[in-house]
Amino acid sequence: MADFIGSVWWMIVSLGVLVTFHEFGHYWVARRCGVKVLRFSVGFGKPLWSRRGRNGTEFAIAALPLGGYVKMLDEREAEVPAGERMAAFNNKNVWQRLAIVAAGPAANLLLCIALLWAMFVVGNRDYSATVGQAGGMAASAGFASGDRILDVDGRAVATWAEAGMALTTAAMDRSDARVRVRDRQDNERTRVLPLSTLPAGFDEHGVAAQAGLAWQFQVQPARLDSVLEGSAASGVLQPGDLILAIDGQAVASAGQVAPLVQQLGRRGGPGMIEVERSGQRLALEITPRQASNGKGPWLLGTGFASGRPAYDALRQYGPLAALPAALRETGKLAGDSLGMMRRMLTGHASVKNISGPITIARVANASAERGMDWFLYFLALLSLSLCIINLLPIPVLDGGHLLYYLIELVKGSPLSERVMAAGQYVGLALLAGLMGLAFYNDILGLVLR
Repeated sequence: MADFIGSVWWMIVSLGVLVTFHEFGHYWVARRCGVKVLRFSVGFGKPLWSRRGRNGTEFAIAALPLGGYVKMLDEREAEVPAGERMAAFNNKNVWQRLAIVAAGPAANLLLCIALLWAMFVVGNRDYSATVGQAGGMAASAGFASGDRILDVDGRAVATWAEAGMALTTAAMDRSDARVRVRDRQDNERTRVLPLSTLPAGFDEHGVAAQAGLAWQFQVQPARLDSVLEGSAASGVLQPGDLILAIDGQAVASAGQVAPLVQQLGRRGGPGMIEVERSGQRLALEITPRQASNGKGPWLLGTGFASGRPAYDALRQYGPLAALPAALRETGKLAGDSLGMMRRMLTGHASVKNISGPITIARVANASAERGMDWFLYFLALLSLSLCIINLLPIPVLDGGHLLYYLIELVKGSPLSERVMAAGQYVGLALLAGLMGLAFYNDILGLVLR
C-alpha cells in the first residue's frame, strides 16, 4: 500500500513539474507576442483551485493530473470582440505562431538541462561498469571478474547502466560489440562480444545477463555473516571471513559456495577451504555435514552478509563544469531516445519499450527512494521525452501544429480548415493507439512482475 501511495504521489509531483514548465513555455512566449491567454491549467477537468491574474488569465489546477493546457484567445474557437482581435492567436503572423507552439518543447529541453546540471552539482551516485562474474559468451570472449568496461563500440561508459544501454543498442542492431576493458592487472584490452548471435526475440531489458555478464554490485561476496554453533564450520571459520576457494576451486561469489560444498561432501572426508581473514590468506581443513540422519544437503553451517554494496561510481562537478556535462548528457539521452524510436519503427526494437503512466509512477517512486540525484535524473529524462514526443509531426501534438505552420510558410497561405480538421482526427486516432499500447504494456508489466 505504501508503494502504491508513493507511486501515485511522485507521479503527480513529476507530471506537475514537467507540465507546468511545458505550458509556461507556451504562455510566456504567447504573452511576449501579444496574445491574450484565457486560461493556464495544470491538469484536465474540473478545477480544484483557480485564481485570475491581473492580465485576465485564469490560473488553475485541475482534477486529472495527466497533462495541462494553455487556452488562448482565438477566433476559430469563439467570437472575439473587435477591440481584442489583434490579441487573438490566429491573427498573429506565422513566425509568431511557430514560436509560441515550439516554446513548450523548448521549455522541457531547457528544464532537462537544468535538472541534469543540478544532478551533477549534487553528485550522481551509481555502480561502476565492473564485471563481477562472466559466463557463456562473455567468458568465451575473454571477460573475467574484475574487468572494468571503459567503452563499448567507442562510446565511453562510466556506469553499469551506460554499459548496459550500449550493449543493448548493439544487440538490437544485431551487431557484435567491441568492448574495451581494464583488467585486474590494470592492462587495457579489447574484447569482442558476439551479440549478433543472440536468439531472435531476446529480452531487450537483460542483454548483459544473456551475454553472460553479471555486474560486480549484483554479485554477493562470499563473506560470512554468521557461523552456527556446533556446525561443521564452528571453530574453523569466523564471521567476517571471505571465502576464496573450496577444495582448490576458486570462489567469486556466495552463490558458488553451496554447489562446491555438495561436491566436497559427496567426495567424503575433509577438504581445504581458503579464506581471507584480517588481511591474511588462510588454508583451513573442514568436513561438511549432512542436514540430518545422513540425508539432505551437505552444509557448513554458515550464513552470508546480505544487501547491496555501497555505490562505487560518482559523477560530480562544480557549478561551472556541470553545465557542459549536462549538455553532453542531454545530447546522449536524446540520441538514445531517438535511436530507440527509430528502431521501433524499423522493427529492430520491441514496442514493449513504450510505457504509460503506471510505469512512470513506479519508476518515479523508485527514483525518489534512491535519492535526490536519481529523482533529478528521472525528471530530466522524462522532461526530454516529453519534448521529443511533443515534436513528433502528429496533429494534436505541438509537432503537428509546427508542421502545419511550416507548410504555410512554404505555400504562402494557411491550410484549409477541412484539411486541418481531417489531420486532427488522424492525430487523435494515432494518439489513442499509442496510449492504448502504453497502457497495455503497463498492465502486462504488472502481471509479469
